[in-house]
Amino acid sequence: MTQKIALVTGASRGLGSAMAEQLALRGWHVVAVARTVGGLEDLDDRVKRAGLPGAGGLTLAPMDVTTDDAMRHLCRSIHDRWGGLGLWVHTAIHAAPLAPAGHIDPKDWDKSIATNTRATGMLIPMVEPLLRAHRGTALFLDDPQAGKPFFGAYGATKAAQIALARSWQAETAKHGPRVMIQTPAPLPTATRARFFPGEDRARLADVQAEAARLLDLL
Repeated sequence: MTQKIALVTGASRGLGSAMAEQLALRGWHVVAVARTVGGLEDLDDRVKRAGLPGAGGLTLAPMDVTTDDAMRHLCRSIHDRWGGLGLWVHTAIHAAPLAPAGHIDPKDWDKSIATNTRATGMLIPMVEPLLRAHRGTALFLDDPQAGKPFFGAYGATKAAQIALARSWQAETAKHGPRVMIQTPAPLPTATRARFFPGEDRARLADVQAEAARLLDLL
């Protein structure tokens, strides 16, 4: 197998969608995972419209990263079809509404833990053998909001995700897979708009350009 295979979790919107698009345009075959079918179809349309020679393809996987059996089946399918992964980009996130720590909605808290922290802890053991098989790289994207006012649910669970990634990074430093953690520039995504309504979005970085920059670091 000579084709480069990437898994992007959280690929229907924002930076995850841009990363999946940039990878496909660079010749990777991308397994794009997200709950939003329409977003995945838009991603597929953009790649096809580009029509670049040498572009890779997409396998659309409309599923929830918190569903263990579905993700386990997907990873098994990746193994059976391609033997492994060259890259895993993990951008799936639940952005709970901002709220004082004393007024966090229990449903938002549970969903934040399930998506931002628990799913990451479940996915790493599933994906690690696939990355080892192709000497691949895992890329996590930090958003250091922990400890800031009203960011309790999002900040705490995102920080826990990155702490887990840092442990994995330290454990695999000698023998792989390579684990990278980057902090993207502020971007005009729907998630950021929820956190910072009224912000001058013209001052934020272009999502496609930032996706290209992050992939260049690989």
